[in-house]
Formats: sequence, C-alpha cells, structure tokens
Amino acid sequence: MNLYRNTSWCKQSLCILVILLAGVLSCMASPPTLVRISTNMGDIVVEVYTDLAPVTAQNFLNHVEKGTYTNSLLYRVVRMDNQPFNEVKIEVIQGGLFEDDLLEAIPPIIHETTEATGILHTDGVISMARMEPGSASTEFFICIGDQPSLDFGGKRNPDGQGFAAFGRVVTGMEVARAIQALPDKGQYLLEKVSILSMSVIPAQ
Repeated sequence: MNLYRNTSWCKQSLCILVILLAGVLSCMASPPTLVRISTNMGDIVVEVYTDLAPVTAQNFLNHVEKGTYTNSLLYRVVRMDNQPFNEVKIEVIQGGLFEDDLLEAIPPIIHETTEATGILHTDGVISMARMEPGSASTEFFICIGDQPSLDFGGKRNPDGQGFAAFGRVVTGMEVARAIQALPDKGQYLLEKVSILSMSVIPAQ
C-alpha cells in the first residue's frame, strides 16, 4: 500500500468537500433586505444592512413595517450652493416625519458610529439624522456623492461622532439627485416631496 498516495487522495477529497460546502452555504446565505421608498417623484430602493448596523437598521425596518413613513416627507436638500455659513459642506437629501410634535412621541436609539459598523458615508448611503449622539429616531438622509465629513471623526459635527449609516441606495439615485436639485429656501424645499409609502420588498 502506498500510504503517501492515499494521504494525498484524502487531502484532495477534503478540499473538494470544503469547496462544495462553501458553495452550499453561499446559496443558503440570507437575501439582502430591500426597502422601496415610493415618492411622488419616483421610487428609491435601499438595501438595509441589518448585519453591520443591527440597531439602526432594525429601528428603520420597524418604522417601515409599522407604517410610520406613510405620507411622510422628503423636505430638506443640502447642496454646495445653499450652505454659505458652513465651513464643512455636505450634499444630502433628508426626510422623515418633519413635525416636532410627531418626533417627540418616538423614542430615540443608541448611536452606532461608522467606526463600529464600517459603513462609510459614500454616494447613495442612507444614514440617520440627529442632534446629539443617541437622539436619532426616524429622520434619515441619503448622501449625494461621498461625504467623509459625516463619518466618525469627521468635521461636520462638532462632537466628532459622525452619523449612523445603515444601508445604501441600489436603484433610484436619479430620483434622489432630482430631488436635491429642487428649489429650496434655507435648505427646506419650497414644495416638499411626498413619501407615499415605504415597504420591505419580499425576497425572490
């Protein structure tokens, strides 16, 4: 008996088994969680990163499933030309409930920094608007272009904690860019864009 040859065969068989198992596990991986944001200007579809930002992503999904965003608004646009008093400039569109009395009734969530999640504020990333860290609840924004000043350690917010990113637009960035270009006064849209509904897209 050639022990070396048998050992080599076993190693080859083991390698094949590992490759096959990896393929099976890959096929069994959970499909991405997609949310459709239906507006009166068109649809924006975002992938929500429940694995990387579990608290922020689940909070968003809970509000989607409860209908919190039905008949809400995209109301704020930030461009290079409408933030004359900001030394560090950004480009985003912002939406949510808008009204303070509605916001006050919703509990905030803990702040998941980009340092913790690894989700940086690049083009199309969706993130939570906030005042102090740990004050975010429903208001969100979508990055138009890369916005590193919104990451942990960025200069846009004096506390240096950045904002809590939790997903990315996969289709509909042309809608987001069209919204950003709408007429505004002091960054608030003259005619706000209606969010008709938000819904989780069933997995195929």
